Amino acid sequence: LSYDGLVIAAGAPAGVTYDPPLIVSAARQAVVGMAREAELIAVGLATGRHLLLEGPPGTGKSTLLRTVAGAAGVRLHFVEGNAELTPGRLVGYHDPAVVMRNGYQPDAFIPGPLVDAVGQGGLLYIEELNRVPEETLNVLITALAEGEVHVPRVGRIPAHPAFRLVAAMNPTDSIGTTRIAQAVYDRMCRISVGYQDEPHECDIAARATGQPHDGAGVIISVLTARGTRSHRDLRSGSSVRGAIDCALMVGGLLQLRSPGRQLDPESDTQLLLDAATTAFSGRVRVDEGSDRSADDIVAEALAGAINEWRRRQTPQTQQPEHDPGKADGSGPPPPGGGGRGRILTGEEAKKAVTEAERRTAGRNELTRSSDFNRISPDVGQLDQQATQDLFDEDADRALEALVAAANATDRTLRAAARRLSTQLVIRLARDARLPTAGIHRVKSVPARVGGDLDLDATLTRTDGLLPTTADDVVTRHWVAGRRAICLLVDRSGSMSGHQVALAIMGATSVLLAADERTEVSIVAFNRNAIVLQHAGQPRPVGDVVGDLLSLRGFGETDLAIALRAAAKEMDRSQARERLVILLSDAKHTTGQLPEVAARRVDRLHVVATSSDAESLQRAGEIAAAGRGVARCAESVADLAGAMNQLLGSKGSVTQ
Repeated sequence: LSYDGLVIAAGAPAGVTYDPPLIVSAARQAVVGMAREAELIAVGLATGRHLLLEGPPGTGKSTLLRTVAGAAGVRLHFVEGNAELTPGRLVGYHDPAVVMRNGYQPDAFIPGPLVDAVGQGGLLYIEELNRVPEETLNVLITALAEGEVHVPRVGRIPAHPAFRLVAAMNPTDSIGTTRIAQAVYDRMCRISVGYQDEPHECDIAARATGQPHDGAGVIISVLTARGTRSHRDLRSGSSVRGAIDCALMVGGLLQLRSPGRQLDPESDTQLLLDAATTAFSGRVRVDEGSDRSADDIVAEALAGAINEWRRRQTPQTQQPEHDPGKADGSGPPPPGGGGRGRILTGEEAKKAVTEAERRTAGRNELTRSSDFNRISPDVGQLDQQATQDLFDEDADRALEALVAAANATDRTLRAAARRLSTQLVIRLARDARLPTAGIHRVKSVPARVGGDLDLDATLTRTDGLLPTTADDVVTRHWVAGRRAICLLVDRSGSMSGHQVALAIMGATSVLLAADERTEVSIVAFNRNAIVLQHAGQPRPVGDVVGDLLSLRGFGETDLAIALRAAAKEMDRSQARERLVILLSDAKHTTGQLPEVAARRVDRLHVVATSSDAESLQRAGEIAAAGRGVARCAESVADLAGAMNQLLGSKGSVTQ
């Protein structure tokens, strides 16, 4: 096949077809427990579709595709998706040495995997599609939509009839990933790939280890792996690869410590524990909100597996009664499941803030705190020196006392406290120095910055001549892209005065740290969600802080309505990275389940303002549903550290 002088050898017959019966038959022999997926892939390829496989690692996606390619008689072009996969590395590039010597000749172009797959035919398999930079994904759109690739100085390369793109991604992984454009999704058929069921996983482990599929070593290893996937303290569990390694470790340790003896789970618990921690502790990912170690969690999963193995060895003549309170989804719904919260914007939001300002606290209520008496010794009086002294002693107590005074019935005191508390919140928030740089993207920069050589830009700068100085050389480097952040501030009745103050400070710190590449939206909520600042429509920071101070904590907590408001704000933004941060005690009391609403946002982090067990557990569960992490912050120092961790960029980039 020749394109403007560039010759690419055809690697597959022009009349190749993807035969579904042949592919499915081969897949059933080579891959265990993926008959449904094999049928969907076979029919999709036979009808000319490009495919996206979504599922956790270790489910056999790569093995299945190698089998499909072998059965169809086409080549599998494998590409590992990561942040370093630039368009040039996917499409191909001109050899700089050859270009400098002979100019842009056909033999100077080195085809990449995309051009190879398009020209020769076959499956272009891209792993971890959601780790590929947006600029690289855009290159695929023409190949998917038009069936061709356009390469500068090479020309148009039409797609071979056997060309198909198959991509894979783990949708639950949020670290280091990017948002897939709708234009890419719209041109691919999605196939959900899950873990195999227990019998199939036992069969896989038995085949890989040579042990009987009904042996105690295989069964307990598989049950432990499956137990890690649903453990409340784990963000992600182990695939069947962990079960295979565990079964092999069990067999090896048994032969080393007691040669010739069969495994006895009742007496070999230490052996099983040694094998399980070795096989699983490095594979599982502990939730950031948990204070437990991976070894402890694996030991708990192993204990559950051994108990289940024991239960199966003893015939059960009577099943235990069903407990409707179990968290298996069969019990009664949580309280308040039918809430009707509203999202208030514009004039409705302004009216809600005005109404909230009328909910003040009398002096009798405020004087229950000794700190309030200290900063306000008399009616209408705010002692600024005493407030400063308290701030020097304990910033958290000073902040709580001032925020409380900002809602006093006494107008004079309320006005003075409102001014001073706004200043204090902004001062503390500014000290946090949060990073808000977004996901990085490739951009042409001077060579002194570093990066990969941009040959075209360099030759354009030198009018086609060899560069004579370092300033003539242009490279491509990663720079920060646009980012949208939505802060959800809980102002419900379950939040104490200090917790509300921390939530306000957390939102303010992001407002102050935002630059021209960052869009910030602010939503305060209890039963309803009040949008105080829309994405892309910044307001003076002092005005937003004043509104937040007016919204004294009261009422029920509807986390779902807040997350729906955040999803709408994110839809307004064109930023590449969209992040939601929930500042709350995470105690949901009304409305729909927040885990469902959390799936509507790209990524959700939770800052728990309380360290009690219920708050930490719920914060972790909600964050996990939103592909984010949970942090606990009960003080100004904790909050600054948590926000820095959640907003921290992945690397330093100079533009």
